[in-house]
Amino acid sequence: APEETIETGGAPREILYPEADTIQETISPDLLADQQALLNRFFVVDPNTSVLSGEIDGSTLLGKDLTLPENAEGPQILIYHTHAQEGYADSVEGDLSTTVVGAGDRLASLLEERGFGVLHDRGIYDTDRDYAYSVAAPALQQILTEHPSIEVVIDLHRDGVGEDTHLVTEYQGKKTAQFMFFNGLSRTRKAGEIPYLVNENRDANLAFSFQMQLKCQQYYPGLARRIYLKGYRYNMQYRARSLLVELGAQTNTLEEVHNAVPLLADVIASVLEGEK
Repeated sequence: APEETIETGGAPREILYPEADTIQETISPDLLADQQALLNRFFVVDPNTSVLSGEIDGSTLLGKDLTLPENAEGPQILIYHTHAQEGYADSVEGDLSTTVVGAGDRLASLLEERGFGVLHDRGIYDTDRDYAYSVAAPALQQILTEHPSIEVVIDLHRDGVGEDTHLVTEYQGKKTAQFMFFNGLSRTRKAGEIPYLVNENRDANLAFSFQMQLKCQQYYPGLARRIYLKGYRYNMQYRARSLLVELGAQTNTLEEVHNAVPLLADVIASVLEGEK
């Protein structure tokens, strides 16, 4: 089957992902070494995929150096949207600034304030949602070819949940949308490893998400839902520091989403800066 047929078969869709309770446990060496305990605490594994023994090793994921060099020339971070038309409860139809793209504008600005060079691609790739990942791929490759200094690629989405589900927490008295990191394993239970969807950066992608998750727990408990693991690849193969983020859902307001963006920017910057 064509790659896009396979990719979109497992793409982030209008699915209710399980939410996480706030994680209170100390991150001990024993916990880091216990794959099942880590999966229970920090991940949700989609029923159609599987995790191999030893694939989730906390010490290895935390040991990956994901810091960026200082004083780099050219943009270091790319923000784009496979599904640019994903909106929120009070989005205005046809106004991208009120969709996930507007959140991307704010995220880019905040990361620039932290000293990173950021390129925000506001391209629309989901005119036909079923082919969005295939449409986005060549555009993404072209951007990375034109800007080889880019080392971080962030695909910013919003989730789709049941209309009675509200992904919200509170920070400093403000209602704040929760977000979730998402990883593809290029593997399904039915097909096993998918050889034409190889992602040589899969382990680094997982490390990036996991380090973000722990920063969220350290700084903003309850803000990040558990990391969702699913089959396929989602265009995350182009850079080691690739991140797919589900920022809120269609039931969140723009205010809730924009209250979350500075916190997301903070944890991204903290991992890239190497703060301990």
